Amino acid sequence: MAKRDYYEVLGVPRGASNEEIRSAYRRLARKYHPDMNAGNPKSAEEKFKELSEAYEILADQGKRTRYDAQGFEGVATDFGPSGFTWQNFTHVGDIEDLLGGSPFFREWFTGGLNEELLRQSRGGRGRVPFRGGDLEISLRLPLAAAVTGAVRTIEVPHTSDCPDCDGTGAKDGTAFEPCPECDGRGQVRKSQTRGYTQLIQIMECTACHGTGRRIKERCARCHGSGIQRAVQRVEVTVPPGIEDGTVLRLSRQGEGGSGVAPGDLFVQVLLEPSPNFHREGRDVYSETQVPLATGLLGGEVRIPTLTGEAILKVPAGSQPGSQFRLRGEGFPRLRGAERGDHIVTIQVGLPTSLTARQKELLREALGEPPSPSGGKRGLFGRRG
Repeated sequence: MAKRDYYEVLGVPRGASNEEIRSAYRRLARKYHPDMNAGNPKSAEEKFKELSEAYEILADQGKRTRYDAQGFEGVATDFGPSGFTWQNFTHVGDIEDLLGGSPFFREWFTGGLNEELLRQSRGGRGRVPFRGGDLEISLRLPLAAAVTGAVRTIEVPHTSDCPDCDGTGAKDGTAFEPCPECDGRGQVRKSQTRGYTQLIQIMECTACHGTGRRIKERCARCHGSGIQRAVQRVEVTVPPGIEDGTVLRLSRQGEGGSGVAPGDLFVQVLLEPSPNFHREGRDVYSETQVPLATGLLGGEVRIPTLTGEAILKVPAGSQPGSQFRLRGEGFPRLRGAERGDHIVTIQVGLPTSLTARQKELLREALGEPPSPSGGKRGLFGRRG
């Protein structure tokens, strides 16, 4: 089935606000999730997955910006080779209240990353944690990396849990006291009497955010924030066939911390221009100079390529500007083995000076008449 425009999938205009996108997704998710379509669960599941893929892109400002600018190509690296899967869905919390008790939810959203996030955050109340911010960084590589691929280790500044307090913000990770607003329960009760009815409302304590405790003495290192700035070393694998400007997504390598699901790291690959090679699609172009004798008589010359050298056979009588093709010496398809070609334009080198003997031999070879003064005696018997 051909992919549809993400805005069309959710039924929202391109200028829709984040809240409009979220509302549209929740409405359609409620309508199409498989537990609500027992008569045709397979079709509903496909529709629900299509909705979730569209929401995954449009609900994230960075992904949405790339999609608006480049379409599907702009977000091609956000998912794996097989496309969107439920492990790529990072907005479980936006629909957990709709699907939390359903068999579909347990089957698809309680494995891998989503299960871990739910387990870390629930604490008995079924909440999904906040998601850390995404990070963006550029990686410069030589043009040849588009042929061979590359593995590079980069240093990424990011936030991490403070080691002194283990991300709690309290001194030694233990300096807490019960929250005075909720007496350590993490919840507050409010009651209202309306006629003969008493309405009791139980809410999360806003003072301690449901934890039931507050910091008694702050950590001296992070001043109670629980986080610190650090540098993380991340290994980036660049596949052969990469295009200049391609953005790679490294899942869960972004901002994170205690109680916060890590965001993603986006690495933009920038290929350095080469003075000797020019890329057009999967083909590479270059020029080389051959001696005059090779251009006239033919021969073999060594040609620099993206990954080393190759032998080019130059036929006799080759003219300046002639092009020759070295098959399979260009760029491969992305994550593919088939390579393009190397197009070589030759320039024939002309000598800047010749001896008299060389001139005479050259004229003979080309059938040129001798110089007017070459074989005649002058008035006094001297050769001109």
